[in-house]
Amino acid sequence: MKTTVRVAGSLALAASVIAGSAGAATAEKAPDRAGVQQALEQVVAASGIPGMVAEVRDGKKTWWGTAGVADTKTGRKREKGERFRIGSATKAFTATTVLLLAAEGKLSLDDTVEKWLPSLVDENRNDGSKITVRMLLNQTSSLDNPYLFEPLNSIYDTPKFLKYRHRQWKPEQLVKHTLAKGPYKGRKPGEGWWYSNTNYYLAGLIVEKATGKTLAHEMKRLIIRPLGLGSTYMPGKNETKIRGSHPELYSKLSTTAKPEDKVYHLRDYNPSWGWAAGNIVSTTSDLSRFVNALLTGKLLPKKQQDEMWGHMVDTTGNLWIPNTHYGTGVFSQKLSCGVTTYGVAGYIQGTYTYLMASRDGKQMVAVNTNGDWNNAIGGALGVIEAKLCAKK
Repeated sequence: MKTTVRVAGSLALAASVIAGSAGAATAEKAPDRAGVQQALEQVVAASGIPGMVAEVRDGKKTWWGTAGVADTKTGRKREKGERFRIGSATKAFTATTVLLLAAEGKLSLDDTVEKWLPSLVDENRNDGSKITVRMLLNQTSSLDNPYLFEPLNSIYDTPKFLKYRHRQWKPEQLVKHTLAKGPYKGRKPGEGWWYSNTNYYLAGLIVEKATGKTLAHEMKRLIIRPLGLGSTYMPGKNETKIRGSHPELYSKLSTTAKPEDKVYHLRDYNPSWGWAAGNIVSTTSDLSRFVNALLTGKLLPKKQQDEMWGHMVDTTGNLWIPNTHYGTGVFSQKLSCGVTTYGVAGYIQGTYTYLMASRDGKQMVAVNTNGDWNNAIGGALGVIEAKLCAKK
């Protein structure tokens, strides 16, 4: 398998991971829910990840399946309603918060970073006066990703993570790490697409500057309460444990992990490095309700709805998920059967989350694993295809 790069809190994946993943080739031909259950079992057996769950929505009908365990020591099974860290699916919450604030007139997508955060990014040829809020949301700002180079790469993509896992980061600190390398490939703002958590750190900071409230407060006001997402929250300062029922998390702490590499049990850690780009906790049900609301226009006014889904950028040629177009914290993906789906995905240490749906939101599959080594995400795609590629 070729080397993959996991941008912290993201899904920066080489095409070989998905193309060669366990379960993906056979699952897409299996019939509907029986196929989803078969795919779950195949992925867990072939990959060695501890456990996996899938919630399938078909109109008003919901089905939930599981394979493997939540805890390798006790053998406890994964259960419906468990909370888990959703990684970069957080970006959809941040983007939606920004769009709703724009609808309220508290900011504009045409505002520059410089307007709200004077001089914060003006280092090493980065220019906040040329970067708009819109560019942050659709990942065209030219800002690089701090997790692709030292020191963060060695901290968060090696066993050194265990030493630093309780560290509390400020988003401004993470932004500064990005600026050290200058713009990605020397690009100017608006010149092409490149996935960077820095864009969402800045978007979160702008939310706080524009409202005088924390990002967590605004997400709760604008999204979590209106949609009744009772199990979804953004962890507080120095909060290291997942609240309520949740699976144990397991990781090999390496993007190039081999089958024989050690598996680490991640009992707790501080996800502050993810913040607006990747630290929310949720469930399959809450995440499904949220994405359904985004797809169907139940949450965003039409102008902001069109902004989210109507101006998607081709990610071809970048180290990310193949066959995708990126919107504002959300993306579309053409599956192996030719069907185009829409949704969110995310990685954070110990877990992957992947949710894709039909454009009308009626057909939907949400998948979560409590292991993160390389073929887990491709296997999750196989589970999704078992439903969304199934012949009726």
